[in-house]
Amino acid sequence: MTAVGAALGGAAISFAAFKYMAQKQELAEHREALLAENRASLMTHGSLTTRPSMQAMEGIMQRSESMILPHNHEAKMRRRIAARVAVEEDNITPRRSVTVRVPATSANMGPGYDCLGMAVDLWSEVTVTRSDTFEITAEGDGAEEIPKDESNFLVVGLKAAYETAGKPVPTLKYHVVSRIPYARGLGSSSAAIVAGIIAGLVLAGHRLPCWGSEALLQIAANIEGHPDNVAPAIYGSIQLGIHNGSRWFTEHVPCPSGMQLVMFIPDVVGKTSDARGVLKENVPRDEAAFNVGRVAMLVHSLCTGNLDNLKYGVQDKMHQPQRGEKLYPYLYPMIEAAESAGACCAYLSGAGPTVMAMTSGASGDIFTQREKERTDQAVARAMIQTAEVFGIKGKLLITTAVNEGARVVKVDPPFSSDGITY
Repeated sequence: MTAVGAALGGAAISFAAFKYMAQKQELAEHREALLAENRASLMTHGSLTTRPSMQAMEGIMQRSESMILPHNHEAKMRRRIAARVAVEEDNITPRRSVTVRVPATSANMGPGYDCLGMAVDLWSEVTVTRSDTFEITAEGDGAEEIPKDESNFLVVGLKAAYETAGKPVPTLKYHVVSRIPYARGLGSSSAAIVAGIIAGLVLAGHRLPCWGSEALLQIAANIEGHPDNVAPAIYGSIQLGIHNGSRWFTEHVPCPSGMQLVMFIPDVVGKTSDARGVLKENVPRDEAAFNVGRVAMLVHSLCTGNLDNLKYGVQDKMHQPQRGEKLYPYLYPMIEAAESAGACCAYLSGAGPTVMAMTSGASGDIFTQREKERTDQAVARAMIQTAEVFGIKGKLLITTAVNEGARVVKVDPPFSSDGITY
């Protein structure tokens, strides 16, 4: 398992290194163009034997090195921060109440074990208010199942935020409106962690650095132990995250337009601890190589919009076969049925039990688009029929990936001020 993690991490770092080298090459070419222009100017305005002095050459090179190209956003941000005379106070006005909206997530996406995840257009809202007594109330999906004590990940995340702010945790009341199925492989625990951290930071009046540190991600991933769910919950879209030896970081992976998500959600709860318990302690080299190749193909297919290759990209040997054999016997028959009905691909969402299929063809509002132009209905029927064969009860949801991550939707007192409205 360590070998696979290292290999996947290496693939991600290689991708980042490629981007860096391309930017460096662009800067070098720009510098050479400046030098050539300077030589031409000297030749034109001086004699034919005129040559730029060493001092002039060094000045040109220094200016070229200090130049920040338009796409170097982090470098521009670092320079902007360094140039500021007055630094904004980290500890701002504490708030009385805050409401945070956070999306569901689908982790692993086949071979991307513990490093790849996607934000899903299913949302939960959490309201945290200062109170005289501790209380957790809930409505919606899993309202009866979620913990109502301090073991709830919402409270765990909030406590981590206050610890980061260096402040004591006040007595608070929590109210959850859950639209994310609880313990079904759709990131309900990660959503609670992220919502708790954000709510805690707002209530404590504490702000975190993002550029070059991703401090919020560090808190969330350290609680969860991996970034595959918390990264898309924070940033939205599809995220590829690794630990580089000193900190967690993540990169955005594009989601092809027109993509729909068709998911079969069984009525049974899937415990992550049980799902991890059936996995091998050691991964054979051939299986590690298989997964490295598949996750590379998956990321490439998403980046290029090559939907035909997604079915190869989501193939896996590290966790899906073991979980399908020992926990979810319907998994591979349902994947086969979905792909035969027209799905681009299908895989086990997170640790299960939800099976996620990806289909194409959506354009604008799907309720005004001809069903024949899409495949979601046919795929949904095929997945339901498979569930019936195996006697598995559940529900079928069709939605999309979402580019937006968690955000504050209401706060008291508000962030808005005279002349500025948020």
